[in-house]
Amino acid sequence: MTRLRGGADGDLPNLRGGALPRAEELASGAMLLRGFAESESAALVAAVAQVAASAPFRHMVTPGGYQMSVAMTNCGAAGWITDRRGYRYSAIDPAIDRPWPVMPPAFRNLARRAAAAAGFDGFAPESCLVNRYVAGTQLSLHQDRNERDYAAPIVSVSLGLPAVFLFGGLKRSDRPRRVPLASGDIVVWGGPARLAFHGVAPLAAGDHPLTGGCRINLTLRQAL
Repeated sequence: MTRLRGGADGDLPNLRGGALPRAEELASGAMLLRGFAESESAALVAAVAQVAASAPFRHMVTPGGYQMSVAMTNCGAAGWITDRRGYRYSAIDPAIDRPWPVMPPAFRNLARRAAAAAGFDGFAPESCLVNRYVAGTQLSLHQDRNERDYAAPIVSVSLGLPAVFLFGGLKRSDRPRRVPLASGDIVVWGGPARLAFHGVAPLAAGDHPLTGGCRINLTLRQAL
């Protein structure tokens, strides 16, 4: 299988030129689905705007007191939050003291189809973390381990500006692979890759017809 060709953060290849495969195994249990959500991207971005109208984006604070550069919100039965008390899921948005918005059906249906395409049938996401990146923001290497059951995969949808996804191993010291992502790409990881360290390199400045100067990421999980 043709391998992805990475580069500098601002030097992304033409991801729609046909030279790269539409699907690629990043590791055992991890699959990149290129353009899987492309035809639905406009509707997904519109749904994000509706979610944010009820639960605005905010910069959460880590237990160590660090304010995250990525703006976040959630939808679904539970939302991922971080503050001085730690990382966890909560049914209540602490910023407005009411439940998170209902997950749009388009999010749930897309995640189920993407998970099935990657070999994980029966995925039923309960939570969607929505991240908004602007130029210079990044997400350091981390594991998704606040969920109660690691049997279900993670489904990550990219919308808007291109980014470089960092996908590593089961140890933080493992050198991550640099994976260029375009709007509409989806990464699914589970099974032996479920606890892989991953992150996002600093976002390059740009302008996208769907999202302007930002990138939106939907991360769907079975959290409860």
